[in-house]
Amino acid sequence: MGSCEAGSATGSGVSATDVGLVASVFLACAVEAVEAVTIVLAVGTTRSWRSALAGAAAAVVALAVIVAALGPALTALPINALRVAVGGLLLIFGLQWLSKAILRASGAKAEHDELLIYEQESHAARAAGAAGEGIDPYAFLVAFKGVLLEGLEVAFIVLTFGANQHRVGLAAAAAAAAVLVVVTIGAIVRAPLSRIPENLMKFAVGVMLSSFGMFWGTEGAGADWPGGELALLAIVPAVLVTAIILVRAVTRGARRRAATSAERRGLPA
Repeated sequence: MGSCEAGSATGSGVSATDVGLVASVFLACAVEAVEAVTIVLAVGTTRSWRSALAGAAAAVVALAVIVAALGPALTALPINALRVAVGGLLLIFGLQWLSKAILRASGAKAEHDELLIYEQESHAARAAGAAGEGIDPYAFLVAFKGVLLEGLEVAFIVLTFGANQHRVGLAAAAAAAAVLVVVTIGAIVRAPLSRIPENLMKFAVGVMLSSFGMFWGTEGAGADWPGGELALLAIVPAVLVTAIILVRAVTRGARRRAATSAERRGLPA
């Protein structure tokens, strides 16, 4: 039984996939929003708020046009073909997020530092020279590029999750809520959002995207999961446990390599 059928069979208005969809979209879009807001804050603080906000607004308009063009085409695809395509893309996307989060959690890769990004963007903005009268091209373009690039990832998440379950509205609402929360926090504190545990969020998003990718890809290929969408209650924990095991394995490997390197140099391990 497919996920949609299983959801209707429960007789409730909210299914397990709906809950997973909202959680995944909210967390993923919050991560992208943090990065976009950090860029806008940096150029707005150091250059021109008017220009930075204008660039961000222009990017939002461009994103709306892109979504309006791609959304109907995506939802018109046959459901099984859509699930195979979306499942594969989500699995690839999720594994990329998860692998980076695993490496960062184990210390093998540096944490994504929003404070450092804020300082780098601020330094580049100051080095570009003084802002002129009217719209500052530098602030406008940097804000536009940052919001557009991060927004494209948000649009991808909303369209793929929403179209696959025919719940684009629900996915869009979750994304809008995430962006609203992050933007509100950014507007209040007017500082880089470095206290948000971004790697933890990316870890969770990687687990969710990978799990849904496997679930939908398998369904699209014509196979049935035992229990329908309830199989997600087993898939998500299995992916999570595997990821945690990998974090510990990478951490132990890094420590062994560090100890071996120290021994070769005659230093205490």
